[in-house]
Amino acid sequence: MSTLQTTSQLETALAPSDYQPAHWGGVLATTLCVFALVASEFMPVSLLTPLATDLRVTEGMAGQGIAISGAFALINSLFISSLAGNMNRKTLLLALTVMMGISGAIIALASTYFTYMLGRALIGVVIGGFWSMSAATAMRLVPTEQVPRALAIFNSGNALAMVIAAPLGAYLGSVIGWRGAFFCLVPVAIIAFVWQWISLPSMHAQKNTQVSGNVFKLFRSRLVTLGMVGVGLFFMGQFMLFTYIRPFLEGVTKADISTVTLVLLVLGVAGFVGTVLIGAVLKRGFYQTLIGIPLLMAVIAISLIALGNWVAAVVALLCVWGLVGTAAPVGWWAWVARTFPNNAEAGGGLMVAVVQLSIALGSTIGGLLFDYSGYQSTFIASAMLLMISAAVIFLTSRSTSSP
Repeated sequence: MSTLQTTSQLETALAPSDYQPAHWGGVLATTLCVFALVASEFMPVSLLTPLATDLRVTEGMAGQGIAISGAFALINSLFISSLAGNMNRKTLLLALTVMMGISGAIIALASTYFTYMLGRALIGVVIGGFWSMSAATAMRLVPTEQVPRALAIFNSGNALAMVIAAPLGAYLGSVIGWRGAFFCLVPVAIIAFVWQWISLPSMHAQKNTQVSGNVFKLFRSRLVTLGMVGVGLFFMGQFMLFTYIRPFLEGVTKADISTVTLVLLVLGVAGFVGTVLIGAVLKRGFYQTLIGIPLLMAVIAISLIALGNWVAAVVALLCVWGLVGTAAPVGWWAWVARTFPNNAEAGGGLMVAVVQLSIALGSTIGGLLFDYSGYQSTFIASAMLLMISAAVIFLTSRSTSSP
């Protein structure tokens, strides 16, 4: 999620402006926030089993923590700009950072399932608010010619979190418990707050000079409608399975905590490699790549059911899953740039809403299937959605309409 929002705003945010000094300390402080947010968003994936046991709920119910954070991120990303109004963006960033720390504390101290979900809802508010303004904020920290370098540093926080968040969460959970793992977000938030307070310049709210209108009007285009349905089904299918990887590894593959940590690390490293390599692949076949990724992931989902008891096979399959699944958003943001050459910000905002909704739906439905029908139903449903996604993306590639 995080990779998506940064790229989407690049085209529209680079407007001519007066010279400004480079605030690299602010860029690095923002990068730390990116790391903490991405890590906190997906940390429950590696802690579902102990979390569910302690709160006396099913693993499917514990997985709804990802669904609710995605839902609140969706809502806040659509309305944060109007709600913030003329608030100084530095003040807004600092407020969101404080909320991130409070969320970590609430989850760590949660004695009931309701309290846990409240903390997850709060982190969703932070995620939605932060990503809706993050790229534009980074672009105000450095001169225009240095924006690509700043964004590269900014994205490194997301990449690092995607690599180590799940295995680090599993490791911390085994050493200091799942509560301790979540509580680690509090000192990170404090450090980020102090760093931003010192390094970020005052950033007054700017009025948009281009009116994009209601983003939902973009659905009048067949190309946009098909593309958004395709990406929505893709993320829904992906997170329907990915959210419940740990229960699958422990219950089916019979992996111990050290093996689970290793598998999650391999998955994350493979995802980082895929993100680096996918640019060259997209140049050779753009839509072919976007179609091939969900098809390959569907095959992996079915293969996990058949080979779930074989540790080596599961590790290999999840390695490929991470390689292509984590890299897929890069391709979809390239699609946004191609589809909305004159209105990339509106298209990117719509994409974020669709992706967040899909993550929430995927993890919710996946949890219900996992609890009541077993992991096989969850993985089969994931594979079906991914295959339908590939079909819709094919139709998107055949569409010649424009927004």
